This record gives sequence, structure tokens and C-alpha cells, in this order.
Amino acid sequence: MLPILNQPPTRRTALKAAGAALGLAAFGKAISPLWSIPENVSTDEFLQQHYKELTDEDKRKVFERLEAETNELHGASVTISDPKPIPGVRFGYAINLSKCNGNGACMEACNKENNHHRGVDQSYIRVLEMSKGSMDMEEGNTTYDHTVPQDDKYYMPVQCQQCDNPPCVTVCPVEATWKEDDGIVVVDYNWCIGCRYCEAACPYHARRFNWEEPEIPSDEINPDQGYLSNRIRPQGTMEKCHFCLHRTREGRLPACLEACPTGARMFGDLNDPDSDINWVLKNKRVFVLKEDLGTQPSFFYFFDS
Repeated sequence: MLPILNQPPTRRTALKAAGAALGLAAFGKAISPLWSIPENVSTDEFLQQHYKELTDEDKRKVFERLEAETNELHGASVTISDPKPIPGVRFGYAINLSKCNGNGACMEACNKENNHHRGVDQSYIRVLEMSKGSMDMEEGNTTYDHTVPQDDKYYMPVQCQQCDNPPCVTVCPVEATWKEDDGIVVVDYNWCIGCRYCEAACPYHARRFNWEEPEIPSDEINPDQGYLSNRIRPQGTMEKCHFCLHRTREGRLPACLEACPTGARMFGDLNDPDSDINWVLKNKRVFVLKEDLGTQPSFFYFFDS
């Protein structure tokens, strides 16, 4: 039986419980990437406590260890911080689909900002090429390579929707992912066991799994890193968009928004009646993806007309 929610389970307890529920064969296949973990991580990393249980002194030691490992493994000097949610702030995002032209600048910015593994075409954002008149994201094309925009198409960027009722959080057997006070769903990469339940539960296909040891040229590593955001993630863990919390909690904008050449993206505080995001909610006919599922996204879409 799993411990109560405010006491994160140990890896051993969670693995035993999940194994009993799934059956040995299915469970073994589900966590097969974990078998290599003892060879790829240090003892300190494997025994590290859940983020919520770390004291300030614990965090200092963990951050110093991770910074040293990044220098040793990737040849880059980085600084890992832990910015907290701003009291009273709840972040939201909106995209004007009349302005998005499918250029992909947001995906490229996400790749660079968040230290994605360069061995694959990875980003937290997918830009779907949609047929005009269709609203079914499952029919969108993400592999187009022609000139954009096409006259009979529109373009819909999709990333983590930062749901108020996130199914990915509900299914995690070790509570490695949770929703913070500012609305951002985060992941403790060092606590994740790589079972991929959250990936299966997300109806927006917004989670990514690290199949390989990350490879990033040292001169391309973003040195400004957050523990719960864009630090280099270990192999065998899940990751996702986190609204660039290492930026936004410091008063900056998400990297994808700054990179957008058409001004299609808007970001701000849903609790601030004078914010740009609230202007959109008040003055545009916004919609959310898969509203019928009851996930209550904090990510909105609209057209100019």
C-alpha cells in the first residue's frame, strides 16, 4: 500500500507496489530503462531524497554536486538555482492561431534554452499543421517540411498545458511530478523512476522520455539552469515544459515567446486583472484543447476572427 500523499514513497516501496499491480512481466518491460541506472548514476544521486524533503543545506550540496558533474561530463560551468513560485501569481499562456505561421522558431528556442539532447530533434513544443476547419489535434501533421504558411492550413503549437487537474500527476507512482502554487507542473528528475505512466496519461502528448545519455556541445549549454526546469536531465527520466520557470519566476518571459517572430504568444499572471493574458481571456473567444476531459488547462488558444 502506498504512503499518504504528503509523504513521498521511497523508490523501493513504489517499485514493489507498482510491480504487484502490473504483474512481473509487464512491469519489467515498463521499467526496462532503469536496469542501467546503477552504472550511470552516483550513489549520492540514487540515494537522494525527494525534492520536497530536501533542506536548504541538502539542496546546496545537491546543486554543487550537479554543477560539478556537468563540468566533468559536459565541459561546461553552470549555475543551478531553485527559484520559488511568486506568492499570489498563477501563470497562464495563450496563442493567437491567426498569427502563428508554423515557422518553428519557438521549438528551436525551446531546444536551446532547455538543454535538450542534441542527438534527436527534441523540443517541449510540437507545432501541428492543421487543415482549416478542423479542430482535432490528433489529425495534425508535425513532420511537414514545405514552405509555410500554406493557404489551406493553420498552425497550432502544443506543449504542456499546465492543467489544474493534471492526469500525469495522478498516475505517478512515486510522486515525482506535482503542480506548484503558480500553476506550473514540475518534475523531480532525480526522483523519477522512468516508468512513463505520466507520458501515457497525458492527452496532449506533452511529455518526453530521455532514452539516451544527453549529448550537448559544451559551447551550446545554457549555463543558467533551474533544478526543476532546464538543468541537463539524466537518462531514463521524464521531462516536460515548465514555462521556463528559471526565467518566469525571475520576471522574464518564456524563451519560446521571446523567439516568436509573429507575436502569436502571450504569457502572464492569471491572477492579475490587468495582465495581457487576462485581456485575452476577456476580449477573445478562447478555447482549450480536449475540454471534455476535464483537465482544466492553463493554456489557451484563440483566433482574431
